[in-house]
Amino acid sequence: MSPEHLSPLDLAFWRIESAAHPMHLGALAVLSADGPDAAARAAALLAERCAGLPGLRRRIHDVLLPVGAAAWSPDPDFDPARHVFLADAAAAGAGAGAVDPRAAAGPLMARPLDRTRPPWEAHVLAGPGPDSFAVLFKFHHALADGLGALALAAGLFDRQPPFAPGPAVRGHARPVPAPRGPGAALRRLPGVFASRVHDLGQALEIGAAVARAGLPLGVPDALVAAEPGPGAGAGSRSVAGLALDLDEVNLIRKAAGGTVNDVLIALVAGALRRWLAERGDPLPRGAGPRALIPVSRRRPGAAPGAGNRLSGYLLRLPLAEDDPLRRLYAVRAGMDRNKEAGPARGAGAVALLADHVHPLGHRLGGPLVAQAARLLYDILVTSVPLPGLTFTLGGSTVREVYPLAPLARGQSLAIAVSTYKGTVHYGLVADAAAVPDLAALAGALRAELDAFVREVS
Repeated sequence: MSPEHLSPLDLAFWRIESAAHPMHLGALAVLSADGPDAAARAAALLAERCAGLPGLRRRIHDVLLPVGAAAWSPDPDFDPARHVFLADAAAAGAGAGAVDPRAAAGPLMARPLDRTRPPWEAHVLAGPGPDSFAVLFKFHHALADGLGALALAAGLFDRQPPFAPGPAVRGHARPVPAPRGPGAALRRLPGVFASRVHDLGQALEIGAAVARAGLPLGVPDALVAAEPGPGAGAGSRSVAGLALDLDEVNLIRKAAGGTVNDVLIALVAGALRRWLAERGDPLPRGAGPRALIPVSRRRPGAAPGAGNRLSGYLLRLPLAEDDPLRRLYAVRAGMDRNKEAGPARGAGAVALLADHVHPLGHRLGGPLVAQAARLLYDILVTSVPLPGLTFTLGGSTVREVYPLAPLARGQSLAIAVSTYKGTVHYGLVADAAAVPDLAALAGALRAELDAFVREVS
């Protein structure tokens, strides 16, 4: 059987990783505890269930051909104990050593996954109170994007969302079989040539858009310019989280227009403005910092863990605007322009360029590409939609879910957001050395929502 090679984008995420800049996604789930042994039971269930999920038993290894490529293969020595970990405080039981799990998640997010094993981990942590515990999931970006990681994690819970491929959509024509026999290759040449010309044109268009986006002036150091943290080649990470009422977000959307996502991005812009002002940092001049907004290109019914299907939009955050409504209008206008152009065009579509690079180029150019993130964007703001289900693990109900995004080299801050059970959860990840006051940014998000609600009420 021929090996299953990593797609070009998956390979890119695998190659750009370094010890100081691990490329894994995360999700911090806070669950109810029905007894002192709830965390230990959850860890045992995770270990039992992961052994039965093929997508979590595969590791990545280099291959000889094509040169520079990598492929998936089953781990012959798979051991759940190397992937599921129970923290001492959680093992002690509910009410013993309860801590803020977000504080514990920071150092864990800083630690790279073992590249010789299936690239994922689950850490069962003490919860914020005697009636709770938490689970931090880590999935390498080469394994899955946000939606793919969610699908993989769903297989570990008591109830699995309907991620399996659904029935065919009516009206879709059946694929036409490829011609075979003598002369078939020649007959396909015009189509192949047209495809190559289209790919080259797309690559040139994206490259030109990136050049036009330019490196902005006046972006505060809090948003960029993070150097590797202290220690033996390891970076440092801090994690913060904030839960907001979705009803209040919808109140703003109904009063001011746009989408829920527009409002969530505008809240980030306002919170950054507040936070920088409280720090005494100068506000950005002109068009503002560039936010990379990932866009999923995953088709409905795609198999769980089917790698990355991503593009993105590049959006200027209007931090110079002092009025919250005008900030929202600016975000909405920018997102509308991005949507009109589509996710396959524009400076935010840089992920698509990975498809035009030979595997050897990913291997040799990975470190160089990793250093280019700061030239492409200033902050990552990503949304991971969750299904409208209540997740449980061994009878313990998931109460909160904070998505966590990776930090590329030169980036100080990444913001991810998900909506779960009528609550918007912001997950904030920062370079702990560059951003020592991440909790203040979470507070600024709360203050921004409160001010916006007063504005539209």
